[in-house]
Amino acid sequence: MKVKRGIQGPVIAAILGLFLLACGVRSGHATDADIPESLGADGTTIVVGDEDAGTTVQLFEDLRCPACQEFETQGAGVELHELTQSGSVQVHYTLASFLDGKLGGNGSKKAVNALRAALAEGRFVEFHQVLYANQPDEAVDGFTNDFLLKMASRVEGLRGPGFDGAVRTMKYQTFVDASESAFQNSSARGTPTLKVSGVERPEFENGYLADYIEKPSWISRL
Repeated sequence: MKVKRGIQGPVIAAILGLFLLACGVRSGHATDADIPESLGADGTTIVVGDEDAGTTVQLFEDLRCPACQEFETQGAGVELHELTQSGSVQVHYTLASFLDGKLGGNGSKKAVNALRAALAEGRFVEFHQVLYANQPDEAVDGFTNDFLLKMASRVEGLRGPGFDGAVRTMKYQTFVDASESAFQNSSARGTPTLKVSGVERPEFENGYLADYIEKPSWISRL
């Protein structure tokens, strides 16, 4: 069983800041609606951002995870989003749903299904932002169909027969299950887990971050 693990926002922000120094910031997309988004070739990864971005970040999340919500709304996820908007970073999302088994309910699965339905409408980025900004308490299992549709109403152009039907019928159940399997079969030990250009960035303790800051040559190894 995977265990939930939080990423320290300021730590990852510092790491991403070093990448900015290494790669530079590109001018690019102005709004979330302009950011390219697609289903990866593996059928389980949601790819967000410019294909020509200099840095690839792989992010494992569970929508019920409060540490993921903190990362996305208060931590380094905010900066990561800005870098994706600018075209400097491409993010590969793997959406897990293991907290349903740990806490009971099916909210994570429903949220992942709804996000996949939003991708089909070209609105994944915007809906992903809305869901984390309004995440129910993980113990409540609050990602119900009605809640998801209510949140979708906040994204212009998302609601419609196709999206609503996909949410109500769990149209993308196969994707949900495959994404959870991809998470379980990965090296990620919990959510959120972040990899930069294929190298996992673990929690930094006992001066580990200081070593990286003082000796930033690790960038050249990624």
